Amino acid sequence: MEVELVDVHTLPEKSLNTTELRKFAKDETVLSRFGKRQQLRRDFGLLPVIGLTSTLMITWEVITATLLNGLQNGGPAGLIYGFIFAWCGSSLQALVMGEMASMIPLAGGPFNWVAILSPPWCRNFLSYLAGWLTVITWQALVAGTAYVSGTLVQGLLILNYPDYDYQRWHGTLLFYAVLAFALFVNTYLGRLLPQIESMILFFHILGFFGVLIPLVYLAPHQPASEVFTNFLNVGDWSTTTLSFFVGLISAMSSFPGLDAADHIAEEIQNAPTVIPISMGVSTLLNGSLGFAMLLALLFCMPSDVQNILNSETYYPFMNIYTYAVGSTSGATAMASVIVITQIFALVGVVATASRMLWAFARENGLPFSKYIARVDQRTHLPLYAIGVTTIINLLLALINIGSSVGFDAFISLIVAGYHSSFILAASVMLNKRLTTPESDLPWGPFKLGRAGVPVTVLAIIYSLIGAFWSMWPTTPKPSAESMNYCAVMFGSVILFSLFFWLVYGRKHYTVPVLEAWS
Repeated sequence: MEVELVDVHTLPEKSLNTTELRKFAKDETVLSRFGKRQQLRRDFGLLPVIGLTSTLMITWEVITATLLNGLQNGGPAGLIYGFIFAWCGSSLQALVMGEMASMIPLAGGPFNWVAILSPPWCRNFLSYLAGWLTVITWQALVAGTAYVSGTLVQGLLILNYPDYDYQRWHGTLLFYAVLAFALFVNTYLGRLLPQIESMILFFHILGFFGVLIPLVYLAPHQPASEVFTNFLNVGDWSTTTLSFFVGLISAMSSFPGLDAADHIAEEIQNAPTVIPISMGVSTLLNGSLGFAMLLALLFCMPSDVQNILNSETYYPFMNIYTYAVGSTSGATAMASVIVITQIFALVGVVATASRMLWAFARENGLPFSKYIARVDQRTHLPLYAIGVTTIINLLLALINIGSSVGFDAFISLIVAGYHSSFILAASVMLNKRLTTPESDLPWGPFKLGRAGVPVTVLAIIYSLIGAFWSMWPTTPKPSAESMNYCAVMFGSVILFSLFFWLVYGRKHYTVPVLEAWS
C-alpha cells in the first residue's frame, strides 16, 4: 500500500528527529488506511489528552453543581448508589469506546466507527445518523457548559448581594463572556492547547483538595445512617424506586465527555494506544474525585435538606459551603474553584465540539461542508469549524433571554444524545464481533478479547437506561416550565437528520472505508 510522506509542517517544531518522525509516519500510515491525510498538528501526548478528557468531564465539579435533582429524587442515599452505578456503567463505555478508538483512530469518533463496522447495506445511513447525534450532543455540551458557568456567577452574586436582581439576560451576557474566552484560547493560543490542558488538569486536582479539606474539616458531620440509608422522594413519585431512577440523571450527567480524546484523534501522537489509556485513566481519576466529593457534601450538609433544596442561589452546594465554613466569604472562595474549572472546561468542550464538526463536514455531512472542513494552513487548526461552533452557541444563548425552558430543552439533549450515539456504535461493534472471525478483525493495540461481548452488552444496557431516564421530568405532574422537553428535542433532531439525509446526505455524504473490509 502506498503511503504519502509526512508533512513536517503538521509536526511540533521541536520533534523533528528521526525517532519522532517514525512515530508520526506511523500515525499517518494509520490514517492512510482510511483514505485520510494528515491535516492537523499532532501536538497532544498522553498527559495533555488525559488533561483534556478529565477537565472536560469535571466530574467532581458537575456532581457538586447538579446536586439539586439528585437530592429531590433519591436523596443522599440515592445519589451515592446512583453515582456508583453511573461510574461502573461509564467504565464499561470507556472500555468499549477505547477498543473502537484503538482500531479506528479517526477524528469524529462514533460516526466513523459506525461507518467502518456497519454492514455495507446500512453503512452510510447509520453513520450519518450517528454523526448528527454526536454533532448535536457536543454543540449542546458547549451551550450547557457556558450556561452553567454564567449562572454559577449569578449564584455567587445572589450569595454575596441578596438584593441582586436575577435576570436571564445577565446569564446570557456571562455566557458570551466565557465563550469569548474559550474562543480566544482555541484560536490565538491554539498551538499551546496541549500545555494549557495539562495545567488545567493540575488545577482540577488541586482545586478538589482546596474544597474538600476545609469542607470536611470545618463542617459538622451527619451520622452515616442519614447519608447511606436516607432516600427521599420530594418529587412525589408513586414509589421511592421510581424517584431514584428519575434522580439518576444527576450522577449520569457527570460522565459524558469521556470520549473527548477520540474526537481529536488526529492531533494525538500514537493515537491507537494513547486514546484508550486516556479514557481509562480519566474515568478512574474523575470517578474517584467525584465519589469522594459527593460523600463529603452529603456528610457535611445541614440536616434540614429542604432548606438546601430551596436555595436562592439555585445551587444548593453554595449553601452547604456557607454552612460548613460559617462565612459567605469562605463559601465564595470555595465556590469560585467550581466556577473557574467550569470556565476552563469550556475550552476543552469548544475544542472537541469543533473537531467533531470539522470531521463530519469532511465527509460532506453538513450544510456548507466544504467551508466548515477547511483547515487554516498557517496554524493547522480547523478555524472555520471553531468559528461555526461559536456562532451556533451565540445564537442559542439568545433563547435563554426569552425562555429558560426553551434553552434547557436543548441542553437536555446532552445525556440522551451522548448515550444514543454510543448505542449505535457499540451495537454495530457487537454485530461485527459476533459475525466476523476474530482473526479477521484488524484490532488496535487495545482489545477486550473474550470479555468484549459481555462488556459491550452491559454497556449498551447502561446506555439505554441513561437515554430513557434522561427524558423524564423531575415531578409526575410538571408545569409548563418544569417539564422536561428532551423527548421533543431528541425527536426533532432525529426527524431533521432524516429529512436532511433524504434531500442531501444520501447523495453527497461519504464515509471512510477500511481497505481490508471494502
